[in-house]
Amino acid sequence: MAAFGFDVGHRNTYIATGVGAFASVFERLAMPDSARPGSVTPGSDTQSALQLALRGMRNHCPRCDHKPLFRRYLKPVERCAGCGQDWTLHQADDFPAYIAIFISGHLLAPVLIAAGSRELLPMGVLAVIAILGALLLTIALLQPAKGAVIALQYHWRMHGFESVDAPRQSQRD
Repeated sequence: MAAFGFDVGHRNTYIATGVGAFASVFERLAMPDSARPGSVTPGSDTQSALQLALRGMRNHCPRCDHKPLFRRYLKPVERCAGCGQDWTLHQADDFPAYIAIFISGHLLAPVLIAAGSRELLPMGVLAVIAILGALLLTIALLQPAKGAVIALQYHWRMHGFESVDAPRQSQRD
């Protein structure tokens, strides 16, 4: 039997299917998440990894999808202005650059192979097109790749993005 959950204060309460399940649905429709009392954590519990990655790629906060994730080209905001999520915990490092280079290489390779095999352009012009194309595509893909990596780290609770409801382990002396 499936169960539906809704947020009551700081605890999740699950009601089995039936009349209570419909009350849960109507409560969600009647009150938006931003108006609910207590902290609401839309994230990996309700959204798929693909949805969160697409939000990050569009420069939207992966958690609330309302405010921008980046304040400058590759510098994420410290905290989301909409939901308050701390984005300083991410460790994207060089992985977004690898993704951007991988995608731009796979987009440029067929074009360069087709133009080079037909000898439509002189080699110098083809080299300039290859260099400029690689630079422009890589620069254009860096921010969406970094947004997706940060969103996936948030979804998988990596590098400090732990669940709000997760119990803290106490250290023993």
